[in-house]
Amino acid sequence: RFIRHSTDMLQQALRRSRQLWVRAVLQHARLSTTEPREVMEYDVVTVGVGPAGLAAAIRLKQLAKAQGTDLSVCVIEKASELGGHILSGNVFEPRALDELFPDWKDLGAPLRTPVTEDHFLVLPNADKAYKLPNALLPSELHNAGNYVISLSQLVRWLGEKAEELEVEIYPGFAASEVLYGKDGAVQGIATRDVGIGKDGKPKDSFARGMELRGRQTIFAEGCRGSCGEEVMKKFNLRTGRDVQTYAIGLKEVWEVPEAKCKPGYVQHTLGWPLQDSILSKTFGGSFLYHMAPNLVLVGYVVGLDYANPYLNPYKAFQQWKHHPAVQKHLEGGECISYGARALNEGGYHAIPKLTFPGGALVGCTAGFLNGVKIKGSHTALKSGMLAAEAVYKVLTKEPSRTVAGAGAIDPEEGAVTATEYESLMESSWVYQELRKVRNCHAAFHWGLLPGLIYSGLATHIFRGMEPWTLANRVPDSAKTEPASKHQEIAYPKPDGKLSFDLLTNLARSGTSHEGDQPAHLRVKEGFEAVPTDVSLSKYAGPEQRFCPAGVYEYDADRKLVINAQNCVHCKTCDIKMPKEYIHWTVPEGSGGPGYTLM
Repeated sequence: RFIRHSTDMLQQALRRSRQLWVRAVLQHARLSTTEPREVMEYDVVTVGVGPAGLAAAIRLKQLAKAQGTDLSVCVIEKASELGGHILSGNVFEPRALDELFPDWKDLGAPLRTPVTEDHFLVLPNADKAYKLPNALLPSELHNAGNYVISLSQLVRWLGEKAEELEVEIYPGFAASEVLYGKDGAVQGIATRDVGIGKDGKPKDSFARGMELRGRQTIFAEGCRGSCGEEVMKKFNLRTGRDVQTYAIGLKEVWEVPEAKCKPGYVQHTLGWPLQDSILSKTFGGSFLYHMAPNLVLVGYVVGLDYANPYLNPYKAFQQWKHHPAVQKHLEGGECISYGARALNEGGYHAIPKLTFPGGALVGCTAGFLNGVKIKGSHTALKSGMLAAEAVYKVLTKEPSRTVAGAGAIDPEEGAVTATEYESLMESSWVYQELRKVRNCHAAFHWGLLPGLIYSGLATHIFRGMEPWTLANRVPDSAKTEPASKHQEIAYPKPDGKLSFDLLTNLARSGTSHEGDQPAHLRVKEGFEAVPTDVSLSKYAGPEQRFCPAGVYEYDADRKLVINAQNCVHCKTCDIKMPKEYIHWTVPEGSGGPGYTLM
């Protein structure tokens, strides 16, 4: 017993020493830009500290512990702290968490506000609201048993649980490059070099990036992650799938007097100001949730397949807060946080192939959001768990080859593909619930009322069994219509109490970037003329309006100005730019928003 205890203590000390060494190299290595990077090897490298990535890491360690084996697992994250880049509604469905940690209540998971009231309103104009009877709503919109939470807080808790299982987590380091072997298989990622000035030259603070190599690399960057998108293109993972469609979600957190807060109150709306008629084809709606002890979470979601280039999602969000059905919840309160994030809306038909030589896609990188439920955290968690089960099986077929045991990747092993992950997902409840609502988003292209009617039929009767598919073949960037077909939208000025100008709210996001670094938002080579000659001339510069952080503007000479320091990493520009002329790359690690309650 003494020997076993001593061995365990030694192994823990060695793991801790390795973590400290890796962190030191990541932070302080000062090498020239041409010298080889330091290399660290793992059984599994996970990119992204979100629900999916952490669930994968946790499940791998749970399986290893249950089977008496060991796998080395590393998670890399560009935010400075766990949860710092996480933004979601969030009415959380605990189904997957029940499976990952059946005793999550005893373990202190931050799910403290059960849903107590469910309301769905239609806003025909700026003054009126009509509540739809809950009996008419699909089961997907019934939230009994769910919780109003902060997803960034849940992610921090999951990170603590992962570290207790000896997962190595490195926040503050951005994965900027996917590593490939001679056979073309993914072999891991490299973190971005830091300490490079705007002129492209190394500063005194320069530190070379580090290579994190894995027998399997799991991409869990969230919606439109740069590494995941690269992998999908390289391995043609979208072949035969629908083109993905997206939305932009904007959110504020308000602090209100406790006497005014109704913990567990849930309200969703459709209509004004986004849809001005029953045949409006602009997709979107709102959410408003009360969370104990004194918070109100409000947000607005706008489908990025909209046509009118004059639409401004941020200003529509600010305008919506002045509706009496919303305003009464916020009066007397104070807005304390703001943020924005793109989300996948394509659903079942837009899910790519999930595996490739050397890795897998999980969570919103793949796109498992249920658009009718307005939820994706539970499906993200489940996808990470199932990916872990498939990865664990292929990596432990020959236990002597584990990096945890051998100390290094066996160069003779060759590429490993966890193909079972795909079949596990297809037979899971995730695919079952996504298939039931597979045509709902596309139905709104006929208009608001036709979309509601079709969604009602689909959720109550068809349940995904209809013999047709409403396919999407056009990217959101190509759905913007010329400005000549539309009129400018006159949005009211913010009052500074309920509604705010963009830069005032941006300050509440905690966004910060190193000022002296190359812009991480770059006009693609060969597209230099597109901003002025196409975007501004034909579409009236829609990037000035759809960006929720004021990153893009045009100067008096009609030249594009990119304020990259404002970027909240929402990825909307990567999706909606005319001709997709922007290449979104990661800035230095730790840059971006600093969410704590989102």
